[in-house]
Amino acid sequence: MSAEAKIAALGLALPTAGAALANYVPAVRAGGLLIVSGQLPLVGGQLDDSCKGKVGHDLFNEAGQAAARLAALNVLAQARAALGSLDRIKRVVRLGGFINAAPGFHALPAVMNGASDLMVEVFGEKGRHARTTVGVSELPLDAAVEIEAMFEVE
Repeated sequence: MSAEAKIAALGLALPTAGAALANYVPAVRAGGLLIVSGQLPLVGGQLDDSCKGKVGHDLFNEAGQAAARLAALNVLAQARAALGSLDRIKRVVRLGGFINAAPGFHALPAVMNGASDLMVEVFGEKGRHARTTVGVSELPLDAAVEIEAMFEVE
């Protein structure tokens, strides 16, 4: 099943790809790679209220995973905008996750699984990827997570 068909079969709708919030571009194509800038868990161009604050203080694992999944949907929206179709993605190479973590919160990998699991649901084995997960003290708009990605593309 194609990635586009899988998105539909999962009952997911990709958000509209948003414009950059500062002096950068949402995605860059370099040879056979597409690098998508960090994306927040936005809905309709606004940070979803359930995705604000520090994971481990204002929200916890399941809400953090949902925020990571939503941010990853925004990553896919940027990829589709850059490529015209998610079916041009040959492989998810890498995800980077930044978790707005409360001091002492150590379940960062579990939160990041919200994004990783989505990539495997959409792309199957081609969705398995390398990743980095980092706890940070602040993120733009007080977002709970920010997700970036690198894809191998045709």
